[in-house]
Parts: sequence; structure tokens; C-alpha cells
Amino acid sequence: MKNRRTTNMLERFFFISCFILLCGCKQEKKEIFPNQTTVNRTSIQYANGFEIQNQSNGITIIKVLQPWANAETTYTYALVPKEIQATITLNKSEYDAIISTPVENIVVTSTTHIPALEELGVLHQLIGFPDTKYISSKAARNRINSGAIVELGVNESLNTEAVLALQPNLIFGFAINDGNSTYETIQRAHIPVVYNGDWVEETPLGKAEWIKFFAPFFNKTKEADAAFNKIEESYLEAKKLASEVENKPTVLSGAMFNDVWYLPGGKSWAANFLNDANADYLWSSTDENGSLSLSWESILDVGQHAEYWIGPAQLATYQEMEASSQHYTQFDAFKNRKVFSTANTKGETGGTLYYELGPQRPDLVLKDLIHILHPGLLPNYEPYFFKPLL
Repeated sequence: MKNRRTTNMLERFFFISCFILLCGCKQEKKEIFPNQTTVNRTSIQYANGFEIQNQSNGITIIKVLQPWANAETTYTYALVPKEIQATITLNKSEYDAIISTPVENIVVTSTTHIPALEELGVLHQLIGFPDTKYISSKAARNRINSGAIVELGVNESLNTEAVLALQPNLIFGFAINDGNSTYETIQRAHIPVVYNGDWVEETPLGKAEWIKFFAPFFNKTKEADAAFNKIEESYLEAKKLASEVENKPTVLSGAMFNDVWYLPGGKSWAANFLNDANADYLWSSTDENGSLSLSWESILDVGQHAEYWIGPAQLATYQEMEASSQHYTQFDAFKNRKVFSTANTKGETGGTLYYELGPQRPDLVLKDLIHILHPGLLPNYEPYFFKPLL
């Protein structure tokens, strides 16, 4: 299809796409290794943005196929175990970076990267982050407060002096295009930047599967597979439960910004959640995999009588909604107090937990929606992200 990348850029991105936590390729590269006999591909079932090749000589090749939306560039990284590094010769021009593994200390640039590091047990190797106030993870906040994770400015203009002082083994970068001059400066200082495109994935399990992307850098492939398998099983069980209900409640989404109503396109990450929750999302037939930009009149025409309103951007209370626009009061979901938002689930410094953890735990997002849309299916479930407006 929900993040981040300047982190505050991702907050703005998600605001405009309203809950969407939302190639022409360069010439194919040829990997030539001494004594290579076989190539095994790591199983990637749902994600479309990367692939992993495990060479018989111990080298892992990671290809990022879609680092950002509509990318015209792909990236190829060679991961070389330290114990065989002295015996391997690679042509540097064939790769965007050659990285010794396991890496020991890193910088990441999106809050969506944090949960994967926690799950893999390598959060202690994170030494820097841009705009740390957006991080909600309690474990990460403890490390921020102790000074173990250094503030690095904002993603589009990282504090290069601070980065160079830290000397991380690599940076996991987030970008919306290939125009980040700060990354270029850092790479010239021989610090690799590895692009992560998890936010471009359209499906809930596709985003979550990016935990497998991080794993080879830390020699944690088995741990990543085990973690993802649990998430997948939980998600598919919830989806099956919802599919057995005959009633499909109608759903409205999004909110207005500068007189334009932004809401998830029919093939977006958010819309896929609603479909898997067995809801009738009223814009599900649209082809967009990002956000739709419509007039409020057209939204009223289609969605005035929708039973539920899921994800009204960052609006957190009915009073705030009414103050923002009187148009909202014309919708049945507003009148009947059936509006649900992630805006009231925040970390201690104000970061929205949904943007950070939701992409990694789509099973929790789906269960939230099932609990809301099909009362009684999960009677003892406590919603994690989506709560009723105040």
C-alpha cells in the first residue's frame, strides 16, 4: 500500500494521503564471484520492492527494486561476511555499496525501521536518528534519553558533521526521489547509504515483509523469518474470521486539507486493510495505489450515509472536526459518533504510534478494524491503534 524519509516528512505524507501509510531500471548488473556454483533466493512472498540472493560462497546480494514511488533507479548491495572478506575480490563499480557483515552500528531514517530492529534484537546497534521526537518505541526512547541514540537533524538535511562524527557502518536511508544531496555527501565520506522502500509497498503483508530486508545485515535471517511467519499467520487468521461475516459495513475515510479531500485509493495500503476486514470501502473500485484528491461535494455525494469513518487524518476529537469544517457534520458517521482515528495513540513525545509500528504489525491494524467494523467478532480484543474519537 501504512511509513517516514524524513520522519516529519512521512508524518506530512501520511496526513495528505490520509491513512495510507501509501521501473525503468539502470542496466542490469552482473555479479561475478570466484568459485560460485549456486544462487539461492530468499523467499519473498508479498513484498515487491526488494529481492535477496544468497550466493554459494557466502555473499548475499540485495536488490532494491523500488526505493521510492515511480523510481527509475534500482540499487544493488553486496553483503560480504567479515570472515571471508580477505578472500573475496569484487568489482566496486558493479555495486552501489559493498558492506561487511554483520554490521555493528547503524543510522536509520524512518520510524518504520525501528520495530524491525527491535524484533531482530539489534536496537542497541542504532546510534543515530533524524528527528528523534517522532520515535514512540519505549526501548528506543530510553536509549535516546541516555544519549545512546544521537539526534541527527532531519532526513532531507541530515547533520552531516554529526553523522561523520558517529562513523556508522551504514545508513538505512528513506527518500522520495534521488535528489538527496546530503546522502551523496555522506557516501563520499565512505559511509554507505542503503535505501529502504518499505513505504512504497501497497499490501499490508508486503510492508511487514521488509523485516527480511534488514536481517542479512545483522546475520538475523532465521529470526526475521520466524517473526514474519507469526505476523502472517495472525493476519491471515484474522482475515479469514472477517470473511465469514455476511454484512459488509460501508466505510468513508480521509479528511480535507486546503479544501481538498484526501482519501485512500482503491489499491492502496489502507484500502487493502479495509478489504481484508470485509468492509465495503466506498472508493474501492478506484485504481489509485496512493491517495485520491477529491472535492468535499463528491465525497458527500458518495459517503454521506457511510456507517463508519475510518482515519480522518490527524483529527482527534469531534469538536476539532467541527471546528475544522462544518462540512464534516453532514455525514452520518459523524452524527452517529462512528469515527475512528489513530491520532489519539501517541508516544511520549507526540509521535503517532500507528505510523511507526503499523507497517510492521499489520495483524494488529487488521484486528483493530475487525473489532470496530464487526462488533462481537473479537469481543475481548483491545484496539491498539484505532480508537473512537473523543
